[in-house]
Amino acid sequence: MPSAADLVGAGAALCSMTSFVPQIAKIVRERDAASVSLRMYAVTVTGFSLWTAYGLMIGSWPVAAANIVCLALAATILALKWRFSP
Repeated sequence: MPSAADLVGAGAALCSMTSFVPQIAKIVRERDAASVSLRMYAVTVTGFSLWTAYGLMIGSWPVAAANIVCLALAATILALKWRFSP
C-alpha cells in the first residue's frame, strides 16, 4: 500500500505533467506561440533538466521519471515557440 507521501508525490507529478498539455494544444491548434515567454520556458527546461539529474543522482526513479516527462513537455513548448514565432 502506498504511503501518504507517495500519494502526494504522485498527485504532484500528475499535476505538473498535465499542466503543459493545454499550452501545447493551444499552440498547435492556433499555430501561434507569440504569447509564450521564451525566457520562462528556457528557465523551465533548465530546471527540469536539473531535477532529472538530481533524481538520477539520488537514485529516485519517481523524481527522475516525472521530471523527464515534464522536461519533454516543456521542451516541446520551447521548440514550438521557436517554430511558430516570427
